[in-house]
Amino acid sequence: MSTEENTSAARRFMESWNAGTQAAKTARNELFASDVVFHFPGMPEPIRGREAVEQLLTMFSASFGDDHLNVEDQVAEGDKVATRWTWSFTHHGAFQGIPPTGKRVTITGMNVERFTGGKLVERWVEMDQIGMMQQLGVMPAPGQGAS
Repeated sequence: MSTEENTSAARRFMESWNAGTQAAKTARNELFASDVVFHFPGMPEPIRGREAVEQLLTMFSASFGDDHLNVEDQVAEGDKVATRWTWSFTHHGAFQGIPPTGKRVTITGMNVERFTGGKLVERWVEMDQIGMMQQLGVMPAPGQGAS
């Protein structure tokens, strides 16, 4: 696949979140290799295989709704695509032991994705987890004491 086709596939996956849970799942089924590997912050080991990745993404969907993901920039070279994004969502389900807060959160992040034969085979994710926890109210912002 060309660099342009890989970039288009990366954008399609990212923007599928905006079309709802079923559209996102359909995009993942079409775009992910069966042995896809996700390197995700906070996870001690990479997440391997479409089913395991699907479980992770389903957990996010169950915890965060009313979401919108905006692709800010994309740069590609060879088989890799880097994407900088902004994600806004409402915390409506338990997440990592945090009960739903109903708070609206906006975070930024970046991915690097590697494609082979038009399929996503590996993805590295970096996102503002501290900012997310601060906006959820479970971590104080800089200069604020713990409450």
